Amino acid sequence: MEPNFKVTQDEVRIPPRIEPALVHLTEAIDYAEQSNSDYWEFAVELESLLALGLNLNDFRWLVRNGLVEHKREVTLECDDGRSFRETGDLRFPSGTCFVLTAKGITLSRQRPRVTNGNEKVSIDLARHDAWLPQEKNGSQVRELTRPCWDSERRVLTFSGTIVKQFKWVAENQEAILSAFEEEGWPSRIYDPLKPCPEQDPKRRLSDTIKCLNRKQSKHLIHFRGDGTGEGVIWEVATMNGANPISTTQS
Repeated sequence: MEPNFKVTQDEVRIPPRIEPALVHLTEAIDYAEQSNSDYWEFAVELESLLALGLNLNDFRWLVRNGLVEHKREVTLECDDGRSFRETGDLRFPSGTCFVLTAKGITLSRQRPRVTNGNEKVSIDLARHDAWLPQEKNGSQVRELTRPCWDSERRVLTFSGTIVKQFKWVAENQEAILSAFEEEGWPSRIYDPLKPCPEQDPKRRLSDTIKCLNRKQSKHLIHFRGDGTGEGVIWEVATMNGANPISTTQS
């Protein structure tokens, strides 16, 4: 028996009852972007989407087609922000929340055209990655938009979007960002932190890198060690939290 909804590389046919949920999920994305917040801070609760008429198979369809991500909220009353925990791929326990993926955002923001009573939305699957490095003339050479660190305002941006803004002085993190900025954002820099006899330099660098990846307004950039404990690498992270894209030239 043929499935009711077919997904090809060029188009996704949206069941009509899912449309209100996509509108609700898109509003959450808009709120997050307008407040420079992580998408998960505005994740939509399972109960809210069930109230719009969705059933569990609708959620499975959205997940399998790469339109939404889901996690279970485990936020405590004393927490400043929202916290989440991974669940099974197609399990939606109490407390499950949803956000649109980059593909889902692109689909939902395009105007649908109605065909035979069904919502039919065409998707350019490359469009949602337009901010990522682009190939030149089909070759493997990529032109990468560089981040920008404004040390006076203490703001890190990427492609015009705020990635991280420091309200208070973070000497070690700012030292790394300043070093990247001064060197023109190469894929790797050596540890720029000033020696401190009381601290292990490799441990201190590792802790600083972890802090750089925390509390980003939008996770567009990922920092990691180079494996020696003496260098820092930056990478482009995909919008939906998937594996970063390395900026290292081969």
